[in-house]
Amino acid sequence: MNDATLLRWYIEVAETLAFGRAAKALNISRLRLSAAVRELQDEVGEPLFVPGDGPTELTDAGRALLDRARDVVAEDDRRRAEEAAAAPARPTLRVGFVPGVTVTKWTRIWADRHPGTDLQTVVVEESDQLVALRTGVVDMCFVREPAEREGLHCVPLYSEVAVVVVPKDHPAAAYDAVTLGDLEGESLQDGTDRSEATLPTTLEMVAAGVGPVLVPHSLARLHSRKDLLYRPVTDADPTRIFLAWPTSVAAPEEGTLDLPQEFLGVVRGRAAHSSRTESERGTPPRKKKAAAPRPAAKRSQAPRRRR
Repeated sequence: MNDATLLRWYIEVAETLAFGRAAKALNISRLRLSAAVRELQDEVGEPLFVPGDGPTELTDAGRALLDRARDVVAEDDRRRAEEAAAAPARPTLRVGFVPGVTVTKWTRIWADRHPGTDLQTVVVEESDQLVALRTGVVDMCFVREPAEREGLHCVPLYSEVAVVVVPKDHPAAAYDAVTLGDLEGESLQDGTDRSEATLPTTLEMVAAGVGPVLVPHSLARLHSRKDLLYRPVTDADPTRIFLAWPTSVAAPEEGTLDLPQEFLGVVRGRAAHSSRTESERGTPPRKKKAAAPRPAAKRSQAPRRRR
């Protein structure tokens, strides 16, 4: 930890005059913050705060340190800004995903494989998935069954099983799976609006007995509740998840990564040095060692017939 960091912490305490609030604002423990302030106090050689049970107040030494800390931190901020301006911009890939899609595994692989390229992930509402792609909010997006695919690369990845969400005392609870026929006569709710603002309300209505709802399995798991359960509907249409990006993306400059193809390779589980991945990078695939020529098979001669 450098001096500038210690002084930033001290400024927060000295300005709020409350260790608890300062620790929360800095996202560190109060114990760690107190230890840092004691370290500064030992360096100064005088108390920084007035001792006693009264309101927290700065001593003269504490106020002097606060003025010096502000100067040091301002200089550190200026230096950091200059370094950031002088540093070349890091390439960045922005990937959106609709709720229910888990991207942690792929972001971890990307960080290991491409540490020089930032990967930013953004939660995108299903209703906004195509708008986010076409307006440049994200470069790529995990989308759910895009109805309009013009101008997009759409690579199918996997299908989500449809499930019915019902109250715990519903007859479906007795079965591992149900069919659409089993749900005849039920007042099924419209589950097409799966936004984060609407779906919790729909599930609340399921719990209240208004009627079950059909949703993709990942969303039922994401919004699971103790008073509800879900069962697969074996003959309901599944929902497909695609990875999509605009066809208008410019080709990468020679020697640079084709970021969409590299990320697609990560999602599809391609090895870092697969021939497909290397060709996309513009580097020739590794040549396989030529196998030694096999010896020519001896031709068998038919025995001569005696005359």
